[in-house]
Amino acid sequence: MNMTLPGRALLLALVAMTLAACGGKPTEPTRQDQPRASSDHPVVGQRWNLLLVGTDERLSMPETPHFIVAPNGSVSGSDGCNQINGRVNLDEGNRIQFSELGTTRRGCAQLEDARRVTGMMENAYRFLIDHDRLVFFGPDQRVLGGWRKAN
Repeated sequence: MNMTLPGRALLLALVAMTLAACGGKPTEPTRQDQPRASSDHPVVGQRWNLLLVGTDERLSMPETPHFIVAPNGSVSGSDGCNQINGRVNLDEGNRIQFSELGTTRRGCAQLEDARRVTGMMENAYRFLIDHDRLVFFGPDQRVLGGWRKAN
């Protein structure tokens, strides 16, 4: 292979950049789907009972819809008809994201309202805590519903 001096310099520079890029310490990939919660986070370890859906609608359910977040990021509770289990991420900026929500399959007359409760959790994007109230907001900043600390 017959290369000119500028061609060789360019080839050597490319090889050096490639080796430099490969020679660094590998970084641990960050997985967005890993639940994160801290035991001292104000949402964690507290039972939250449903107060409102949207800004003013109260639901009458066989069981009070509620949830509890464990320090390992698991969430459990009830949608008012069925038991709920899943995962939650609580990030800086009051960001909240529920994932892997599953429910038992008991039927009840208020099944549509129960689905609205789980839908509110699945669509939650941010939260605000004001005294004993926890409010969920969607990605469009619309109020999805509110919860109250259980005594």
